[in-house]
Amino acid sequence: MQNLRNKNLNCSSREIKILDLFDDSGFNIPKKDNVLLSIEVRKASLEDIEDISRITKEAFKQYSKYVIKNDNLEALKETYKDIEMDIQTKEVFVASLNGMIVGSVRINILPDKTAYLSRFAVSPKFQNRGIGNVMLNAVDEAMKKAGVKKLFLHTAAKASSLIYCYYKHDFYIDSTTKDRGYVRALLSKDYV
Repeated sequence: MQNLRNKNLNCSSREIKILDLFDDSGFNIPKKDNVLLSIEVRKASLEDIEDISRITKEAFKQYSKYVIKNDNLEALKETYKDIEMDIQTKEVFVASLNGMIVGSVRINILPDKTAYLSRFAVSPKFQNRGIGNVMLNAVDEAMKKAGVKKLFLHTAAKASSLIYCYYKHDFYIDSTTKDRGYVRALLSKDYV
């Protein structure tokens, strides 16, 4: 299938409250209470591959608890070359918190104006802080600008926190499958 690329998709910055922040070594980053930190969602570049790889592997190791055979998770096996190919052929976005990349997502836009979202990942250190919501809002903006009619994604049916997050963003369960050895829900969202 051929991919459509729209190089003019811009995503705006958001601000969120962060209760606890840690640097890459796990040390607490000093801050004042209730400080607002800037979250920026932008298109990924080739310079982001290392961060995208790290975040994807960290997040999907957590996700693997919902999977019987976690060796089936393609996200844990992908190479830098795979990520490079996705950046060149799909819409790939990263979320950064004050300049540090903390999340990524990939969208394959198809000629029939449907799209498939994959590799949605937020660093475990920064989960449950609203970053995923900011990213999904940015995806919505980009899909509307690209004229996408319907967006699909798969997630583990047992991952209730993920399912709930997607429900909050107007996704619904379209079907389920066991094609990868665990129950995966196909979720979809209509834009028209």
